[in-house]
Amino acid sequence: MSRRQRPKTIIELETHRASITETPRESGSDSVELDPLYGVALLKVALELKRRKDGTPEEILRAVLLRMRLSEVDFRAWLAQRGELAKVFGET
Repeated sequence: MSRRQRPKTIIELETHRASITETPRESGSDSVELDPLYGVALLKVALELKRRKDGTPEEILRAVLLRMRLSEVDFRAWLAQRGELAKVFGET
């Protein structure tokens, strides 16, 4: 080994052990599968609401979901799980 080379360091990592207090998630829960585009859709709706003064939030939401080819039913179910976000569109 020359003076400029460093020796290789080998580190052994411990595997994560689930604690007793953690509960495994049930696959049969009522949660809607999170589509990564839902957050993008919310951002686009917010930008459209800020930019366009005409049209209702409902119309803008439908237009954004249609352009992004997202299911309105699934999106609204996901939105309903997040109570604070649902209040923006008057859904409670």
